[in-house]
Amino acid sequence: MSVTWQNIRLLAGVDEVGRGPLAGPVVAAAVILDPAHPIAGLADSKALTEKRREALSIEIREKALAWALGRAEVEEIDALNILQASLLAMQRAVAALSIAPEYAVVDGNRLPRLPCPALAIIKGDQTVPAISAASIIAKVTRDSEMVVLDTHYPGYGLALHKGYPTKAHVLALDVLGVSAIHRRSFGPVRKLL
Repeated sequence: MSVTWQNIRLLAGVDEVGRGPLAGPVVAAAVILDPAHPIAGLADSKALTEKRREALSIEIREKALAWALGRAEVEEIDALNILQASLLAMQRAVAALSIAPEYAVVDGNRLPRLPCPALAIIKGDQTVPAISAASIIAKVTRDSEMVVLDTHYPGYGLALHKGYPTKAHVLALDVLGVSAIHRRSFGPVRKLL
C-alpha cells in the first residue's frame, strides 16, 4: 500500500481566519486530530452556527493529539500584506504544535514555509477534517478576541461584524476615524488617513 497524506497519523490541518476584515489580527490554527477519538460534525467554520462552532472548539481542544494557534498582528499585516501575514500566522501555528507533524494539509492554494512536507488544498476546510478543526479553532479564537476588542474600541461594532467591512463598520470609520487596530493598508481605511 502506498503512503498518502490521508493515512499519515501525525497529520496537521492548518487554516487561518481574518483575511478580509478591516481591523484586528489574522489568526491561524494547526490541529493534529487523534484517529482514536473522532469528532462528529467537523465542517468549514463558516458553515456552522456560532453555538455549534464553540461546542466543537471545546471538543477539538479536548480530543486532538495537539493544537496550536499562530497570528499576525495589524502592524505585520500592513508591513507584509495580508497574504504574507496569513502565511506567517499559519507557519507560527504549526511551529507552536507540541507534537511535530509528519505532514501538513493547508486550506487554500498557497503554502507557508513549514518544517514538514505539505499540501495546499482549495476548500480543504470543507473536505478535510483536520483543516475543518483548524478553521473552527481559529474562528472561535478570533471572534472572541474581536468581542474583547469591541470593549476597548467602542462604537465600531466589532463584536457584531468581527472587523469585516460591513456598511455599519465603514460608516463608523467615517464618524470615529481610524483606530489602532485598523489595517492601514486596506483601501477603506487608507482613504480615511
